[in-house]
Amino acid sequence: MRKLIPLATLAVLVAMAGLTGCSSTSAPGGGQYAVLSPWADADPIPLRGISPRIDNIEGKKIGIFANSKRSAMPQARMLDRKLKGKFPTIETSIYNSLEFNIPVLETENAEKFTAWINSVDAIVTLVGD
Repeated sequence: MRKLIPLATLAVLVAMAGLTGCSSTSAPGGGQYAVLSPWADADPIPLRGISPRIDNIEGKKIGIFANSKRSAMPQARMLDRKLKGKFPTIETSIYNSLEFNIPVLETENAEKFTAWINSVDAIVTLVGD
């Protein structure tokens, strides 16, 4: 029964809005409310698959991305030690982002960030929350 109530509510909203758009109606106290159609436009950008994975970590350069949160750098340093202890032939590079979670390419650090991305074989991202 609980599943039918949301469906019934949705059906009423669709019927009130019409299948072509939305309408604005006066509410019983003089206020206004808008009923919107539940049909959304599809995203025009096609989905793409995940990046190819490296087959072996030995001898690779691994980037560790630390966002601007307080505990991201301690986590990055700990991960750096653990990775080098388990895989002695790897090289690591830590990128400490002080701007955003992922630097926007229009910022002043765009060239530095792009160069860092191109210099590593794989990236591990950390969120310091």
